[in-house]
Amino acid sequence: MNRTISIAPVRKSVVVQATPERAFDVFTARIDRWWPKTHGIGAAPIKESIIEPFVGGRWYTRCEDGSDVVVGHVRVWQPGVQLVVTWEVNAAWKPDARVAFASEIDVRFAPDAAGGTRVDLEHRHFERMGSAEGEAMRNGVDNGWPGLLNLYVAEVAAGT
Repeated sequence: MNRTISIAPVRKSVVVQATPERAFDVFTARIDRWWPKTHGIGAAPIKESIIEPFVGGRWYTRCEDGSDVVVGHVRVWQPGVQLVVTWEVNAAWKPDARVAFASEIDVRFAPDAAGGTRVDLEHRHFERMGSAEGEAMRNGVDNGWPGLLNLYVAEVAAGT
């Protein structure tokens, strides 16, 4: 008998003092300013992080050795509203281009009552990796996203 596993998504939220359009822009076009250079999956250190601004675009890092390492691909691109990207990283924190095994990150931007923007992030579909690897990845990103989002919030607050 085949058994379908389900692994709970990771959900995190922050509020930033910016319009949804600016919050989206900082998250995407300015990811290189807040994504840590220490959080790479390539063989060489990160020189730059980039998200190409269209459906099908790559989320990738350009490394100091000149190589590009794909982290994922854009599935939904709605500036000021929603970004969905694949997370093409395996449980050993290495690139894995097998889309059937990729988890997915859905980021939504909505105005809040105080004039800022609520940013809701859901990282999901860990079960695609299998039970043990999926749980390991879920635990890793559950612990990692809070620090990353704090860096993002600080970049929005910097206002540069």
